[in-house]
Amino acid sequence: MKKLLSLTAAAIILLSAAGCGLSTSENTTENTAEKTLLDTMSVEEKVGQILFVRCPEEESMDELMSLNPGGILMFQRDFDGLTKDEVISKIEGFQSESEIPLIIGVDEEGGTVVRVSANPNLAPEKYKSPQEIYNEGGMEAVVADAAEKSELLLSLGINMNLAPVADVATDTSAYIYDRSFGKGYEETADFVAQTVTAMNNAGIWSVLKHFPGYGETEGDSHEGAVYTEKSAEDIRNTDFVPFKAGIDAGASCVLVSHNTVKGLDSENPASLSPAVHDILRNELGFDGVIMTDDIAMGAVADVENVYVKAVNAGNDLLITTDYITAFNQILEAVGSGEISGETLDSAVEHVLRLKGLMP
Repeated sequence: MKKLLSLTAAAIILLSAAGCGLSTSENTTENTAEKTLLDTMSVEEKVGQILFVRCPEEESMDELMSLNPGGILMFQRDFDGLTKDEVISKIEGFQSESEIPLIIGVDEEGGTVVRVSANPNLAPEKYKSPQEIYNEGGMEAVVADAAEKSELLLSLGINMNLAPVADVATDTSAYIYDRSFGKGYEETADFVAQTVTAMNNAGIWSVLKHFPGYGETEGDSHEGAVYTEKSAEDIRNTDFVPFKAGIDAGASCVLVSHNTVKGLDSENPASLSPAVHDILRNELGFDGVIMTDDIAMGAVADVENVYVKAVNAGNDLLITTDYITAFNQILEAVGSGEISGETLDSAVEHVLRLKGLMP
């Protein structure tokens, strides 16, 4: 924020000088006025902005904030036992220590994945899954629930909910079934579009996950490698449909899974696949923020140079717990040219645009 204010002030001074007939050329004034926040950032600051860091223990916060991270992802432990006022104060403290406004994110899907409503000080009960809510009250109840969740999170200072789950699963044995809408791709698409619209109306950033879709696989990428055997044509006709609906509804972000989807790229997990990211950008027309799933997950934890591969694949935000390794690995790769300045700038620009700091 300080950097943004300094940039604006500099532009105003130069414009005023030109208006008073002082010796400031029109070209200099014009170029300075057009300068963006991205143009003023060091390489180190840019690297920090593409890191979405799992909230560390309190004693590590100074170390984290020195890297100017793009965002902080909070989990249940970060809310346990706190009152609403204490949570608000905690998040305000994070923001006050950051030169650039932070993304403050949580996974508040409802059902088996809740971070905030697990604390009875913050919500009267845990939010139910969208699947359960739909079965009880239909789509109207689902939309009302999405709006209520968004308002609660925003009241605490949380500006991003990593939801909705856009995976299509109807087999109860599938890993993602309980977190999915539990219906076919057309019904899931309607759920996703209406949920994104409700979140947009509330003013919170949404995240479609887990692209290109878990489908009916029973594997869990938290534990290790997961492979999807479906053909590209089948994926396009089914799994892509809810993601496209969410994109068309104005989703802020898309989270890419660590599953290896053989029909799209048989060699790389989706999160590390340039081909998968190209589909998301150029085939589905998504121009928002693309983020990885947590790089601490078993499917990619042992991949060499994983953070460099994630950036070069086309991700804008990298969810990480080991932020020091991530920062140093990316910084070194930029210095050596393994990650181009253009690639880094593109990622940072998407993040800053989400935050309203770039045109």
